[in-house]
Amino acid sequence: MDKYAHLAALLREWNQKINVVSRQDVDALETRHIRHSLAIADVVQFESGVRVLDVGTGGGLPGLPLAIRFPEVEFQLVDSIGKKIRVVEAIARELGLANVRAEQARAETLTGRYEYVVSRAVAPLAELWGWIGGRFALSLGAETAARQGLYCLKGGDLRDEIAQSRLRGVRVTPLPVLYPGEEFFATKAVVFVPARQ
Repeated sequence: MDKYAHLAALLREWNQKINVVSRQDVDALETRHIRHSLAIADVVQFESGVRVLDVGTGGGLPGLPLAIRFPEVEFQLVDSIGKKIRVVEAIARELGLANVRAEQARAETLTGRYEYVVSRAVAPLAELWGWIGGRFALSLGAETAARQGLYCLKGGDLRDEIAQSRLRGVRVTPLPVLYPGEEFFATKAVVFVPARQ
């Protein structure tokens, strides 16, 4: 909990210099950014030693909160905007997150392999899958392999976006199921796309 409080303080501090999170959300940063990012951990538990790619991380979301939650998991946080990556690197250093590597890059140019990919409101599913669909390391056991894939945080009515993506096996976990009665999460969900398409 101390690390999450420290993360919130650092995000607020950096946000005064560089707009890494929406300024209107700064007062509710713990709920709207950190807790929202951690919804992924309520849907999937990453195994020790796996690699997770955070696409379009911005100010380090959802990657930094997840890296705190899973210290035995390797996280690579990428964004095309260099100043945001420098903020992520500074925050990871300050928090002592040795399991985080940040890189200024576009997802479609990466060559590494990952067991999981996460993102937060980066692009429509079809476009996002086009960037990362070939980035999966499909080497885990059968039980774990069923959980491998893309976990993204999205909002609103997702039916058309999912249908247009033509991706198979998409599962939506509405966040009101996890956080009943909390207005911010009323229209939010974790969307899972299996790695094996």
